[in-house]
Amino acid sequence: MPGPPDKPGSSRVPLRLTPGTLGRLGVIGAVMLALCGAFAWDAGVLSSRRLTQGGVMAALRAVDGLHPGFRRNHAKGLCVTGWFQASGQAAALSTASLFRPGRVPVVGRFALAGGMPFQPDAPAKVRSMALRLMPPDGQEWRMGINDIPVFVARTAQEFRDLLLATRPDPATGKPDPARIGPFLSAHQAVATALGRVAARPLTSGFGDDTYYSLDTFRFVDAGGASVPVRWAMVPLQPVQPAGAGGGPDYLFDDLAATLRRQPLQWRLVVTVGDPSDPTADPTLPWPSGRRQVDAGLLTLDRAESEDGGPCTGITYDPVVLPPGITLSDDPIPAARSAAYMRSFTLRSGEAKPPSAVTPAMAGAGGGS
Repeated sequence: MPGPPDKPGSSRVPLRLTPGTLGRLGVIGAVMLALCGAFAWDAGVLSSRRLTQGGVMAALRAVDGLHPGFRRNHAKGLCVTGWFQASGQAAALSTASLFRPGRVPVVGRFALAGGMPFQPDAPAKVRSMALRLMPPDGQEWRMGINDIPVFVARTAQEFRDLLLATRPDPATGKPDPARIGPFLSAHQAVATALGRVAARPLTSGFGDDTYYSLDTFRFVDAGGASVPVRWAMVPLQPVQPAGAGGGPDYLFDDLAATLRRQPLQWRLVVTVGDPSDPTADPTLPWPSGRRQVDAGLLTLDRAESEDGGPCTGITYDPVVLPPGITLSDDPIPAARSAAYMRSFTLRSGEAKPPSAVTPAMAGAGGGS
């Protein structure tokens, strides 16, 4: 049974404030800037008072600037299409129809985290895979999953404090060690999570990367019993280590070029948690050795620009779940949902310039 490569275990990996670690704070700061647009919208994340939706959008502008017509996070992206072929092995855990053997069409999107639509590609940038699975009975499932093993804070308040501690110093463009050091010393869980993110293995591109749900959901079976689950999309393509990078759009160019030659495939690997496993804390990995279920095979065979492409009008809202999948006590998905809807409303009324990534339609054939 394949599992996510380099799957984090239960041991703690604290971020030590050594000179070498301080040198990596620039990387951590870049990770935080890329992630803050995705998670800085919940009540009180950026202020001591509850934010309005307008306040949320103002906070996102403060991080990455205003880019009319683009998504407020994961702004640089590329549409992909294909299908999901269920194995049937997850049908005993969830009544969701898409887990029964068969094929359902998929409209997806690969992107870089952050609100800058023209940011240059780089090996350490946080990558995302967003998917809309569409069975014929209308029980669709949407997800936005990322190539980091854990999230970096346990609560909205903690994330707010982390964001403030790691904001770049205007003079250097990097986090200030005098500010982040005391914060991490006082927040060991955050330090450990940041250490895991900074130390994650970097692959050569979108196609050989593993994407994690980060949050916990619940699968509900025909008898009404539920189990906590997390999942990962694990590539069938051979994993290659990241190189030095390339042109400003090299990750997307490589993805489109690959899909012109052949499809790309991932296994949907569902990890079933024990009752003792944390469900409300996305900074904590589950212990290794948990039961894993091969739920099926994702095949993507076509890439298109977002400028009129099939993913353009889709919000990859993580609370759009079919019967048989429910939220857990993790508060992050609901917060993301609210922000996605506001972002969609704003960009729908704005004129959008051409995207940075504008390849001609690329596909390996085979249909979906």
